[in-house]
Amino acid sequence: MPAPQVLIGDFSPEDCADYLARRLTRDGQPLIDADLRTVIAERSHGLPLYLDLAILRFLELRRAGRTPMPADFGTDFPALLTRTLADLTPDERHLLRAVSLVDAFDLPLATAAAGLSHLSAAARLVERPFVRHDAFALWPYHLHALIRSTLRTADDATDDRRTDTDWQRAAARALAALGAQWQTSSGPDRRLLVGCLRQGLALARDHQLELGWLTDAAWAYTDDYVWEPIPLPARESGDGEPATAADALAELLAALARRQHEHRSVTASRLTRIIDTGLLPAELTEMAVYYRAKAYRDLGQNDASHDGMRLVADGGGRLAPDAARGLAHLARATGDFPTALSTAGALGWRGRGNRVLGDIHFAHGDMNQAATAFAAARTEAEQHGNTGEQAIAQAHLALAYAFTDPSRADDEIALAEQLLAGLDQRATALTLKVAALAREAGTLTDLEGARALRAEIHSAGITSAEAVFELALALHYAVLGEHDKVRTVIHRLHELAQRGD
Repeated sequence: MPAPQVLIGDFSPEDCADYLARRLTRDGQPLIDADLRTVIAERSHGLPLYLDLAILRFLELRRAGRTPMPADFGTDFPALLTRTLADLTPDERHLLRAVSLVDAFDLPLATAAAGLSHLSAAARLVERPFVRHDAFALWPYHLHALIRSTLRTADDATDDRRTDTDWQRAAARALAALGAQWQTSSGPDRRLLVGCLRQGLALARDHQLELGWLTDAAWAYTDDYVWEPIPLPARESGDGEPATAADALAELLAALARRQHEHRSVTASRLTRIIDTGLLPAELTEMAVYYRAKAYRDLGQNDASHDGMRLVADGGGRLAPDAARGLAHLARATGDFPTALSTAGALGWRGRGNRVLGDIHFAHGDMNQAATAFAAARTEAEQHGNTGEQAIAQAHLALAYAFTDPSRADDEIALAEQLLAGLDQRATALTLKVAALAREAGTLTDLEGARALRAEIHSAGITSAEAVFELALALHYAVLGEHDKVRTVIHRLHELAQRGD
């Protein structure tokens, strides 16, 4: 007969017995006798967490003056967890249930979620062996996922067991506590923002809570142009379709992050689906409309982009300056340079006016003026502490110098690469790759890298990057004096221009 399979992460029966023998000792001898170790090992089914809970219960029984017996452990995991709960103080039970609602916690978060006024109970709880500790995590303590799910679903025979209303109130307290941690932080902390968003969105989604501070956090997330993912655990029930505002917001932020890795047509479809649910409040609907309009512009669908940008700009909300910038880009793309120029002059920092001016000068081939404007845009971004905008402006600055001053371009490209490190900005990364291509014009030994870049740009669905790529390729052939190939590239540029650019 073949030996029973042991899943990765589980213990064999022999490992279980060995672990129990080594885990608790006195004078070099196992504290748990052999018969009891056998019962616990068999009942654990190789689950290390069960062994830890059994050890905890063994110690609690001894502290209570009882001799642990096999009958105390002949039970499944939920029942053992219930017995473990009974061994805790009432405050510790409240805390354990409250923190089962979150992925990770610290003492203040646990205390607030439990509705307690003192940290001492939380300090005692985190010393329990079933609470895991990671000193380098944003929140240093967490429970095993099996404990979390079992606490919320197992029959609880304690006198203070939770009702559905109690769980709902605990979730609301935890959500408020997360918001307070983010709102009272001493300065901009991207890691804290993303962590609070991730935990807060899951709480609001799973317990049908109002968005509250999550709305402001979503705006803060988009302001920096960083776009790191905010993964949420799968919902325990439902068909996967958005049902609440929190569902829709989670999908909106996920769509904005995924657009760095998907064709812009997929982004536009995702955002349309979210908008059509009607679940988002007006200001977050504006966010979805604006970024869909950006996706349409990248796809070369200028009329659809214009309609979305105009709607947001006329609404006067948070993204009105950004939408005005979008309208200026569209005016430039369609050749209406007077409108683009007058709009850019009124945008200021909030509308990234200097970057728009740089794009206008670049389109006219005035690379010196473009470089001046992009450098000013980068300086503004640095003064405002916006790393994402710094990277965008710097990549455009590198692109301008790549056409006029290759030696200067080397330094600008290197700085742009440093600023982009750790950010997730696909369009900016493509701009920088095109800059590197233009920098090497006339010196490339083969075009394999250029062909790969063209394919990457095409897969992203960013038509403006296609045009600048072809321009860099034309420069390469012009430097080499290969005029037939230059004319071929110019023909492709004419074809791109038929889309309206």
